[in-house]
Amino acid sequence: MSDHHTYKKVELVGSSSTTIEDAINNALGEASKTIKHLEWFEVLETRGHIEGGKVAHFQVTINVGFRIANS
Repeated sequence: MSDHHTYKKVELVGSSSTTIEDAINNALGEASKTIKHLEWFEVLETRGHIEGGKVAHFQVTINVGFRIANS
């Protein structure tokens, strides 16, 4: 085991028709299917689509950090 860790960040955009949290979880859920060692995220932007004067869709841009294997 190494005495340090090295990370990489990727930018993702998640969406949901229900909540911002669901948009984040949707992005993380999809990323976890192909990226190992996910460890953290940070929200960069939050947007929404409006229909009839109400929020119809949430879109959240996040950076996701994952640890490089064996680091």
